[in-house]
Parts: sequence; structure tokens; C-alpha cells
Amino acid sequence: MLSKASANSARIAPRKARMIVDLVRGRDAAEALQLLQFTPKAGAPVILKILESAVANARQVGADLDKLFISKATVDKAANKFLRRWRPRAMGRATRVTKGVSHIHLELDAR
Repeated sequence: MLSKASANSARIAPRKARMIVDLVRGRDAAEALQLLQFTPKAGAPVILKILESAVANARQVGADLDKLFISKATVDKAANKFLRRWRPRAMGRATRVTKGVSHIHLELDAR
């Protein structure tokens, strides 16, 4: 583990973020950055920002940026934020409107 970056409670559903993380896991950092810039998915800008942060952290250590690759990338479900919104349901009941929130972690390593 050379450098890592994470975003806790990112306002994106875990299912959407996992799709993008699975796309870049195991790739070179430069290739992943370029791929994320042109991916038209909702999670791409969020993952791109985290990856840029991890690359900046590796640069502080003095790593060779051409040898970096994404060694570990995970997306976990965070606590629901329902923002006090309610949806009417059958027979006079109501349920919370839950919004997807994710914990995203990236680790870069050198080959």
C-alpha cells in the first residue's frame, strides 16, 4: 500500500459507485484517470476525485507515478440519510424516502 484516499458518506448509491469501481480496479492510475474522464456514468466524477486525491497522496511520498496502479478499491453502504422526507403508501401509511450513501476507498500501489 503506497497511498490511499477515501470518501465517507458520498452522496451516491453504492450500486452506481460499484459499477465504476469495478471498471477501474486493477488498472494503471493514468489509464483509470483517462477512462473516468470520459465515462458518462453518475459515479465517474466522484471516483475521479478520489483517484486524483490518491495520486496526489502518492506524489507527496515521492512515488513514481508511471508505476502506480489501483490495488484495492471498495464501496460500502453507509448509513441512510432520509432527510425527513416521506412517501405516502397504502392504507394511510407512510415510509421514509431513503437516499443512497456510500463509503468509497481506493488504494494505489507500485508495480
